[in-house]
Amino acid sequence: MGAVEDSGERRQLLNVAYRLLGSVTEAEDAVQDAYARWYGLSDSRRAQILLPGAWLTTVTGRICLDLLGSARARRERYVGAWLPEPLPDRAEWDGTGDADPADLIERDESVAMAFLVVLEAMTPAERVAFVLHDVFRYPFAEIAEVLGRTPAACKQLAASARRRVSAARAPAPVRADVVRRVKEAWESKDIAALVGLLDPAAVMTADGGGMVGTVLRPVEGGPRIAQYMAAIADRAPGLELLERSVNGLPGLVARRDGAVVTVAAFEGDGDRVTRIWVVRNPEKLRPWAPQPS
Repeated sequence: MGAVEDSGERRQLLNVAYRLLGSVTEAEDAVQDAYARWYGLSDSRRAQILLPGAWLTTVTGRICLDLLGSARARRERYVGAWLPEPLPDRAEWDGTGDADPADLIERDESVAMAFLVVLEAMTPAERVAFVLHDVFRYPFAEIAEVLGRTPAACKQLAASARRRVSAARAPAPVRADVVRRVKEAWESKDIAALVGLLDPAAVMTADGGGMVGTVLRPVEGGPRIAQYMAAIADRAPGLELLERSVNGLPGLVARRDGAVVTVAAFEGDGDRVTRIWVVRNPEKLRPWAPQPS
């Protein structure tokens, strides 16, 4: 039964788990746990399972559901805002891939930071039902096995989650040229240029997890964000800004002494930035660390 892990199942499971948990690290742990449970079965029990991939998906989904339930309590104690773990594109850094779990996660609109933030507003059951059905097209009969509910109840959960997504303003990816101009204005501490690139009602949310200094509440308004960014530039000499893909979309990465210390994701509206998500919690930047050769 070792062929199970050699197939594309692990990639699929990681893709499901990341969208459910918003964390590369936790997704990898959930998938490893599912495989451990598979190999912990007796040979006779494994022989009875006709579709190992479906079994692994069900178990991974249940593990994620449990983690989501406990995460809600943990996030109530979290210092400042909690943001999903940003996803790098390793090929942009060293031209390699598949060296890290993050490289196995497919980049599409369902991993955009804006979309993951909307998923965070759902109940754990809604999130599981929505992601499995609307993103991965699993039938409600299989989702019912994960949630321990009827297919009809799972259908209602997905519909409720869909309404949450519809109620949220449709996220729009910011253009790469706009991100480049933000980078240039930030580097030159040009507040006027930054204000021109930010929507007047723009919002910046930062996640330091209490481990590094950052604002604990969202900064609202283009002028306030621009002033904050310029002040940070003054206090952070030697910081190197790079244009890099963040969750499959144009973003910015800040490095100091070769180590990634900040990752910023953007949402845009035409020529202006409407949302900025800044992740500084070092525990969430582990996938951005250099990979061993």
